[in-house]
Amino acid sequence: MGEPVLEARKVSKVYRAAAIETVALRDVDFAVEPREFSALSGPSGSGKTTLLNLLGTLDSPTSGRVFVSGRDTTEMSESERSALRLHKLGFVFQAYNLVPVLTAAENAEYVMELQGRPAAMRRERVAELFEAMGMRHLLDTRPLKMSGGQQQRVAVARAIASEPALILADEPTANLDQATGRALVELMRHLSRERGTTFVLSSHDPMVLEQVDRVVHLVDGAVRSDERRAAP
Repeated sequence: MGEPVLEARKVSKVYRAAAIETVALRDVDFAVEPREFSALSGPSGSGKTTLLNLLGTLDSPTSGRVFVSGRDTTEMSESERSALRLHKLGFVFQAYNLVPVLTAAENAEYVMELQGRPAAMRRERVAELFEAMGMRHLLDTRPLKMSGGQQQRVAVARAIASEPALILADEPTANLDQATGRALVELMRHLSRERGTTFVLSSHDPMVLEQVDRVVHLVDGAVRSDERRAAP
């Protein structure tokens, strides 16, 4: 195998408030290979979202190191981490985080606009992506006119439009019904296979965990098991 897209080495996270310490993660070792379609699982409070935030450089570990595409993010300045997130990482949040005054297409173009890509290229890329995802009819629709499943699909389109090395998705099916959630996971799996996108999801949804190639199970902030399986 080649160099991991993402790697955590002995990562711990401790939150301190007054005299109280809460250990969210304990010495987590975790590496993700290119094109992997994997999930972090575990009950609420197990550390899934905390680990995802550290892997995405949205937060910093108390100890240990996080590497993205071979670069040690714990040695970076905040501006360097911001640039890394902009150009190397894609994010799908539970709350969608779409801009309500923008259309679906404009939301999907947003990261590319921040990257300074030409408007014509952005429009062509998003139109092609929406066509491939069966969403062309949503191009000019604003978020408040879309269902939760449609908004989440636009959030996925925004995450992948700039073709990042890695996409991190926090509980992507949490607010969706079973059928819509399954369709979304199948869409992400298809993108992983067809476009070579690497995905790390966090989820405690059994349906999601059945669809991934690898499940890393967290309990009380520590890796309890790391299961690889044949692709469904």
